[in-house]
Amino acid sequence: MDSCVPDTQREGYLTSKSANRRLRRPFVFLLPFLPGASQGAYNINFPEPVTPIARETLHIHNEFMLIITLLFVVVFAIMIYSMIRHRKSIGHEPSKFSGPSGKMQWFWALIPFAILLFIDFVLMGIPAVEAIVNMEDTKTRADMVLKVTGMQWKWQYEYPEAGVKFISTLTTPREQIANQETKGENYLLEVDKPVVLPVGKKVRILLTSTDVIHTWWVPQFGVKRDAVPGFLRETWILIEKPGIYRGQCAELCGKDHGFMPVVVHAVPEPEYLAWLEQQKAEAKTAAGGADRYWSKDELLAKGKEVYEKQCVACHQANGQGLPPAFPPLAASKIVNAALLDAESKIIKDSHVDRVMNGKAGTAMQAFRNTLSDVEIASVITYERNSFGNQKGDMIQPAQIKALR
Repeated sequence: MDSCVPDTQREGYLTSKSANRRLRRPFVFLLPFLPGASQGAYNINFPEPVTPIARETLHIHNEFMLIITLLFVVVFAIMIYSMIRHRKSIGHEPSKFSGPSGKMQWFWALIPFAILLFIDFVLMGIPAVEAIVNMEDTKTRADMVLKVTGMQWKWQYEYPEAGVKFISTLTTPREQIANQETKGENYLLEVDKPVVLPVGKKVRILLTSTDVIHTWWVPQFGVKRDAVPGFLRETWILIEKPGIYRGQCAELCGKDHGFMPVVVHAVPEPEYLAWLEQQKAEAKTAAGGADRYWSKDELLAKGKEVYEKQCVACHQANGQGLPPAFPPLAASKIVNAALLDAESKIIKDSHVDRVMNGKAGTAMQAFRNTLSDVEIASVITYERNSFGNQKGDMIQPAQIKALR
């Protein structure tokens, strides 16, 4: 596993070698006798750790379990021995005293207390504090930054240094969710656009939310951090092994909380850089699409695609919504009203205004900063010409671009 991480990247981080050094404390030499602990084959309760944080968490868990097990065995062995050896049936009488008196009694009263202090503050406290400090080390030697924004019910990922941003949504078919089809291997853990990160690079992760509290959680990373509206929270990861790692939102965040998977593809750095260039090219192409004229059929086809990814969870596939929280789009006064005013400006509380700017105090979020000009124009056009709505009009991506 360590061969995946260059020496220059490992320096200063908690690697398996340094983690093992931390385990060389009293009693920890018995770790190999624990089931599944020998040779690092930790597969009983934990998934395979692929980051320093996850591995250190697992080591500490095993160390604590060993100490607790030894205490349990020793205390119960002494207790059982004492009950059998000093039982009343063989003539023993209970001693009568009110408390420690004399040096020897005080000695035996304080020794267990000292042992517990040593266990709590040295054997358990020191490694726990070191691990917590290491988990919060979000600023030193970070090679790149990933911004994660939670929203009902999807994730937005942004690579600030590269200028790449996209939304990742669930792709499990609705038929599987409704038990109309056999569930797939990665049921509720598959997305249209996974996060791609390089192996062996320390990634500083910034988390926030646009609506309610979400939690970004990938078990094999040992990372579980809340995304809180109005705040930027931090964590970091250094993935040591290429692969596909899956997680979920771990904070109850509304109706479709269970439909917010996290999928991360960890790849070698050259492959990551190639992917990044591809994303930049696609973003440039998408931005250029806002300057050309789109036919109504093109807008409807693209709008249907956007609606099924971004809107169907609340407004439903038939446009009937789930009133009162999620109002219907079918026969909606807002959807069937005017698009823009006489000067081609946004009308307050109009269809365009709601999609771009949202509605404060409701579940309707603003898509101005999450969808492209083409996506906003197409989904508005689609909604105005679907679900029984027959406005017959459309709005061009260039118009949305001018309204920003």
